[in-house]
Amino acid sequence: MNTILKSILAGISISIGGTIFLLCESKIVGALFFTVGLFCVCVFGFYLFTGKVCYVFENDKNYALQLPLIWIGNLIGALGTGFLEMQTRLAPSLVEKAGSICQVKVSQPLLSAFLLAILCNIMIYIAVEGYKTIPHEVGKYLAIFFGVTVFVICGFEHCVANMYYFTVGQAWSGKAILYLLVMTAGNGVGGVFVPLMRKAIRAQER
Repeated sequence: MNTILKSILAGISISIGGTIFLLCESKIVGALFFTVGLFCVCVFGFYLFTGKVCYVFENDKNYALQLPLIWIGNLIGALGTGFLEMQTRLAPSLVEKAGSICQVKVSQPLLSAFLLAILCNIMIYIAVEGYKTIPHEVGKYLAIFFGVTVFVICGFEHCVANMYYFTVGQAWSGKAILYLLVMTAGNGVGGVFVPLMRKAIRAQER
């Protein structure tokens, strides 16, 4: 229950970041404020699939088995946030903007979605690992700021953010689910890529 609740809160946090992005006329400004999502996750210890998957090879089997539950919790948070927003005056603006974004996401080749998801989670790892390990307080938050802003501006694919976009964009379908699963796999690969490379480098340096 603790895992699912923290995962739901992470889904809500990322969805609020997505809301800001959709409502900003400037893509750059929206990307800057999207960082509130990962900021909340890191500061309050919520469970975000894209952050947790980065450390799957550094933990035991039980940690890996929690990842699907975290993904489901993130989905519940994103669906719930999107549903609630659809009952407010924000709905028309959100539906219009998210709908066009979702159309682009599910029209690209699956390979494109997979590769963009890998690049996304490379940036997420940089953000999360920077927050965890940089000793200087300003540096910790700059890691989140740069990691998230870069992936949003570049249009990389974040599976939890897309859960929210598919909801408010009213774009859920069998095709959307397929793309979301491919993006999830890409996020997983991107999340472990840099940690595994760092481990290999350390092994070579010994």
